[in-house]
Amino acid sequence: MPEPRPVLSARDLEAYLHERIPLTRAMAVEVRAASSAGVELHAPLAPNINHRDTVFGGSASAVAIVAAWSALHVSMRAAGFDVRLVIRRNTMSYDRPITAGFTATAAPPTGDAWQKLVATVQRGRPARVRVGARLYCAGQLVGELDGEFAVLPKG
Repeated sequence: MPEPRPVLSARDLEAYLHERIPLTRAMAVEVRAASSAGVELHAPLAPNINHRDTVFGGSASAVAIVAAWSALHVSMRAAGFDVRLVIRRNTMSYDRPITAGFTATAAPPTGDAWQKLVATVQRGRPARVRVGARLYCAGQLVGELDGEFAVLPKG
């Protein structure tokens, strides 16, 4: 198994996202928490607003995808893996209008899914893994993402 690395801090992850995924800067995404257990992102209403004075669905989906990607990125890095992560497919449900700033929470896979992912990556093979995210506004669940990510060896 690769040598574990320190987990990215919330501040470092936010800087990385703003540099490498410029849309996160335009959407004013803030990383509130980042650990190998998961991440929490926040996005304000103003840069993500639609014609109905609620969050644009594309913004909500993008923040959810970035949260799921980030949870996987932080965990793979903490485990010592240097891989490329790409969203392969996703389904998004919008349960309520998002009328203010909102958060997206995501956790990496655990148990058998994590073990299978690690074993595949250790063999230098591409893997697929599901990671979900939940969106909250004013303490209420407002949407959910079910994402599948491709985990690709570098080089």
